[in-house]
Amino acid sequence: MLVLLISFLALLNSGAFGIQLRRVFPRAVAACPSSTSDCTLTSRQQLQSVENGVNMNITGSPVINSAIVPLTLSSDQRSYYTIIQSGHTSFRIGLDTASADLWLVSSSCTSGACSALPKYQLGYQSPTFVPVNSNSTAFNVSYADGTVANGFVAMETVQLSNLTVPNQAFGVVTDTNVTSSDQVSGILGLGFPRLSRVFNTVVNATPFFATMAQRGLLDYPLFGISLTRNSSGSLTFGAIDGSVVSNTSLIEWNEVVPFAPFAAESNTSSYLQWTIPMKNFFVNGTAAAVQPTFPNITAGSSLALFDVGASGIFGPWQDVERLFTSLGGRLVDASGQWAVPCDVSETIAFQFNQQQFVLQPTDYLIGPATGSPGLCLSWPRASPPSADGIDWQFGTPFLRTVYSVYSFGIDRKEPPMIGLYPLNAATAPVESPEQVEAFFSSASAAIATTLPNFPIATPTFTTPAYEFNVSVTASQGAIVTSGLATSTYSAVLATKHANVTAIQALTPSPTLVTFLITQDGQVRTSVSTVATPTVTLGAPPGWNAGTSLSVPMDIISMSSLLVVLFSFLSSTFL
Repeated sequence: MLVLLISFLALLNSGAFGIQLRRVFPRAVAACPSSTSDCTLTSRQQLQSVENGVNMNITGSPVINSAIVPLTLSSDQRSYYTIIQSGHTSFRIGLDTASADLWLVSSSCTSGACSALPKYQLGYQSPTFVPVNSNSTAFNVSYADGTVANGFVAMETVQLSNLTVPNQAFGVVTDTNVTSSDQVSGILGLGFPRLSRVFNTVVNATPFFATMAQRGLLDYPLFGISLTRNSSGSLTFGAIDGSVVSNTSLIEWNEVVPFAPFAAESNTSSYLQWTIPMKNFFVNGTAAAVQPTFPNITAGSSLALFDVGASGIFGPWQDVERLFTSLGGRLVDASGQWAVPCDVSETIAFQFNQQQFVLQPTDYLIGPATGSPGLCLSWPRASPPSADGIDWQFGTPFLRTVYSVYSFGIDRKEPPMIGLYPLNAATAPVESPEQVEAFFSSASAAIATTLPNFPIATPTFTTPAYEFNVSVTASQGAIVTSGLATSTYSAVLATKHANVTAIQALTPSPTLVTFLITQDGQVRTSVSTVATPTVTLGAPPGWNAGTSLSVPMDIISMSSLLVVLFSFLSSTFL
């Protein structure tokens, strides 16, 4: 009976991706269940127990403060989402590295965009909800596509897998025109605090990732993103995905660029976006130097933003036009869309530091135009010059070709960095037209449009004034004194040869593993396959008002249920 109870508790307490071992009875240790999509063991396959209320592994060292959770591509293919808990309630949340605020639609949101979504229930009166100025501090955020979300700022306990952040500031949205599919109830911005509307409104109200980094809640202050073509992926905090990165020495590290202040800000530069310098682009191995919008300010390099919330690749007209001229493409829309022959047999590549990151035709081609046989729409799309000096934006088509790591930096020790691990071999032969055609046929990627059969003139643009204070120096790598991760971290990336092996690696596991330490100290192991549990979105514990939706569980902590269940079992069996 005891073994059955331990296994049952292990199943309930399993978080998606991440070994979750809990001490339930003396000398008993249970380990994590998983299915193909929702659980991992650590690379060291640690067995964990709880002694005197502290999570320990069997060697006596503390349990890792890292997590890995699955990502899913939304059905409209515009964003990737995962699941968090806020106030013991589960929500699907879209990821965005180009913004920095966490927000959720609330029960007070009556706009059409909120109507069918699971909502943060204000009427539930969560015991971990903390008002800010009696809910009178306005929350207003806007995005480049013209969408907005409005409401007020509050604080709540936020949990992602086994990571818990109490008193996390977030936006309680009461009105929005941000539309989403797949019951996605908000956005998790993973950018720097300076980019956050909440941080600029409420004192010390840092974004979710910054909060964990500054409080020392992670094994290392970084997160990693893996995106795949089969609509899945992973997000890690404090670690990297060991199932994707097989050789950490191949990760190329790039220092994030700091930005000077706006005119109304202080006279100190700081980090704003996940942006690094870009040197060259390549067409079939032939290099072309970038032509930045503000070369004197950006030291001759273009600035490249990495944005998991963007569904494409975007570059400046002066570069994109040269790239497609080399590919034999033509402009098909004044918005900057280009098309190339679908039997294109060239690779394109981008260089940020020393390494080239190669895209095959199926990486950069969007799909064939049904009304224009033989022509395929393609990335990158051309964009007009931007006042912030960011010329390139790399979204999901590029991020699927790399494993990307975002290190927050450490006060006085280490600047923020982006690590890129190539998934495409630079020496691989170019995909054949037959391979490309088969790929698009299997993916049903045809685009219902007819392209113009006449030349489209290249638009002309007026370069806007640079919006930052040019009198303030913003030297790369120099702003490492404050606002980054706590200095209690030991820097491992700030050396010429980064010691990435010191960073924890988590890898997926497809099975439920139950460990039992017997009275004589022997370890017995039982392995079985576990069905994917389900979780109810937008419904607090015991909440009966409104309609809730049960869906396959991406990630969910069952800690609160375990407390109740353990109390019941203790009174019944002990």
